Amino acid sequence: MRKYLAVMLIAGIVSCTNTEKKVAGNSDTTTTAAASAASTEVELKEPKVQSIYNGYIILKDALVATKFDEAKKAADVLKADLASYKGCENTALIAGKIATASDIATQRKEFTSLSSDVIALFKHADITKGAIFVQHCPMANNGDGGDWLSSEQKIQNPYYGDEMMECGRVVETIKTAL
Repeated sequence: MRKYLAVMLIAGIVSCTNTEKKVAGNSDTTTTAAASAASTEVELKEPKVQSIYNGYIILKDALVATKFDEAKKAADVLKADLASYKGCENTALIAGKIATASDIATQRKEFTSLSSDVIALFKHADITKGAIFVQHCPMANNGDGGDWLSSEQKIQNPYYGDEMMECGRVVETIKTAL
C-alpha cells in the first residue's frame, strides 16, 4: 500500500497538474449527492483538452469491453494528444505504455496511473456542458483500488470489464462552476 501511495504521489507531481489552474473560489466540483442526472455529453472550453478527454473515454470504453487491440489504438492516439499539451508530456509516456502493452492486464494496470493524471487535469478544466464523473473500484489493483472518468454515472468498470462490470461507485462529480 505504501508503495502504491508513493507511486501515486510521484505521478501527481509529474502529471498534467502542471497546467493552468482555475481561480480560487470558482469550485468546479460537487459531491455526488448534489450532482444532477447523468450526462453523456461533455464539452470542454479548450479544444486540446476536449480531444484528450474524448481519447481517454475511447480508451476507457475499450478496456470496459476488454478489447485489447482497440485499447492499443486509442492509447496511441491519446499519447499524441497528451504529448502536444504542455504539462502532460509524462502522462503521454503512460499512454505509450498502454499502447505497447503485451496484454490487457498490463493495459489496465497502467490505466490507473493514466487516470490519476488526467483526473487532475480535468478537475481544473473549463467544462461548458455536462459533467465528468470520477469513479472508483476498491478491488482494482489487488485491493489498492483504481479510479477512472466517465461521462455518465452508470458504473462500467475498465479494470475488470464483464467480470465485475458494476464494481465501483461515483466518488466525485466535476462540472461547470455555477
